[in-house]
Amino acid sequence: MSYSDYKKVFKQLDHKPIKRAKFVKFNSPKERSCGTSLRRCRNCGRIRGHINKYGLHLCRQCFREMAVGLGFKKFS
Repeated sequence: MSYSDYKKVFKQLDHKPIKRAKFVKFNSPKERSCGTSLRRCRNCGRIRGHINKYGLHLCRQCFREMAVGLGFKKFS
């Protein structure tokens, strides 16, 4: 179950508080203190392909779209 799917079930369980509490207890994502899934892209929320250098916190796909606006040049 992905992170986004976890929140979608809440709509169905709003009227059943006991079942919702049990669902949250067993299915909530684990709190992370380190690792790749702690860092997310600021723009789209993607976990993989993360560029942390210079405090960018963007995935490589978003960085490629925004690079010229941020002042980076493409060398070929």
